[in-house]
Amino acid sequence: MPFTEINEIPTYYEIHGDGGKGDTIVLLHHGFGSTKMWKEIFPGLVERGYRVIMYDRRGYGQSAKGSDFKKFYISDKFRPESIKELATLREILRFDSFHIIGHCEGGVLGVDYAVKYSQQVKTVSISSTQCYSKMTMAEFNSLKFPKPLQDLDPGLREKMIDWHGKDAESSYNLFRTYGGAYGKDIFDLRDLLPSVTCPSLVLYPDRSFLFDVEQAVSFYRHLPKGELAVIPNCGHNTYEYQPEEYLRIVLNFLERHKS
Repeated sequence: MPFTEINEIPTYYEIHGDGGKGDTIVLLHHGFGSTKMWKEIFPGLVERGYRVIMYDRRGYGQSAKGSDFKKFYISDKFRPESIKELATLREILRFDSFHIIGHCEGGVLGVDYAVKYSQQVKTVSISSTQCYSKMTMAEFNSLKFPKPLQDLDPGLREKMIDWHGKDAESSYNLFRTYGGAYGKDIFDLRDLLPSVTCPSLVLYPDRSFLFDVEQAVSFYRHLPKGELAVIPNCGHNTYEYQPEEYLRIVLNFLERHKS
């Protein structure tokens, strides 16, 4: 299992494929996730010749939390430090321009990175990512995630334990409260999106329990080179509910924007 040190934090990552026929893709997990959530997605990308890099961000999955993670998680430093983390990983692993695929909170970080490092990012594919909120995220999370880990359905509870190990309970109960890439206050990407200059795919389900499909339309309308795809009869975790359709749409987008 490969680890590298980023800001003195042991960070877990995986590399699949050699990119002999295609470019490099970086997968960014969501705010409850880890690299393990991509198990139905990355093999299809590798089969098409792409080199896939995925990693657990600080405090997720197999990566270490470091000291005072809770303070870091709920602070305004989380988003810029997460972008710095990816930039450092790119330098360590020595890959140049690449594609970003991010789900939910991973999509927020994909947007941030594409704005700050526009010359490095070939395309961004964003699935089930919130565009803006109508209430504070602390209020939103308390409404959408009322149950602690021990009260979740067994399947979801087991998934969290598989993804986060012995820290699953404390991690989940922190993630569901506030903080992370969405922060704790009103969230809004609309002023930032016009600065994403690369081709951008907005992939959305029509039955997300978190965000309605109008979020996707707003996302699309604010992107200079945006494309919109809606997966019918699909829940929030598009990569899990309809992985074949997810792959079909993303690969079609990538093939049309080859370097």
